Amino acid sequence: MRSGISTACLYPMHLEQALSTLIEFEFHIFEVFINTSSELKPDYLRTLKQMTEESGSCVKSIHPFTSGFESFLLFSDYERRFCDGLEFYKHYFHAANLLEASILVLHGQRNDKRSRITENEYFEHYARLFELGKSFGVTVAQENVNLFRSDDPDFIRRMRNYLGDECAFVLDVKQAVRGGEDPYEMCAAMGERLVHVHINDNKPGHDCLLPGSGTMDFDALKRIMLEHGYSGDLIIEVYRRDFDKLQELVHAKRVVESLIGYDNCI
Repeated sequence: MRSGISTACLYPMHLEQALSTLIEFEFHIFEVFINTSSELKPDYLRTLKQMTEESGSCVKSIHPFTSGFESFLLFSDYERRFCDGLEFYKHYFHAANLLEASILVLHGQRNDKRSRITENEYFEHYARLFELGKSFGVTVAQENVNLFRSDDPDFIRRMRNYLGDECAFVLDVKQAVRGGEDPYEMCAAMGERLVHVHINDNKPGHDCLLPGSGTMDFDALKRIMLEHGYSGDLIIEVYRRDFDKLQELVHAKRVVESLIGYDNCI
């Protein structure tokens, strides 16, 4: 395991500025949150790649700015739009390739009772996107997201059972807490298909804090991850409103490094 951070922590700072700032704070493993279509242009992405190369850093994952539209683009019953959505997501896979990122984070479909696709149809849509990602060398990983179908550990278990090795998951602690779910149970539900973790903390009245600022039992979480063979990274992901000073990110980094063993971060 290694300690990393999402550029989303500094949103709405422009992406390249956020990346530069986090590099200055000695972060070297990144999730890059693509915020708009112009940030998918190859020349822009090459600039980001140059920044990571010059600092000895790497991009582990990318997060699409269209996450909020995935219900419409990828998980509706209109086949032509779904196919067009797959074509659009090729832009993200190309971006991942340029940045040498191996994971794309997926939100999926909102938990809308009016949805006209069944759960199995959801799994099949995901499977087609997963297969497309594989053709680019990118793993499409379903994140547990509050108010989305994926916010239920039982849904995650059914998805894993249905798709077997043809699925992958991102655990986000704050999203589980925000949805009233147990993050430890969510982690166990993802099991051996867990490939990525958004780590954050919480306490009563606050569902998203920097690691070390709340009451989360990270040792217990680590035990569950290790029981299922997790060897991925722990990516700090909070919102800019969840901390005051940028220096607080450094302390959070130390908390995560202490959890996983600093030698493993080098």
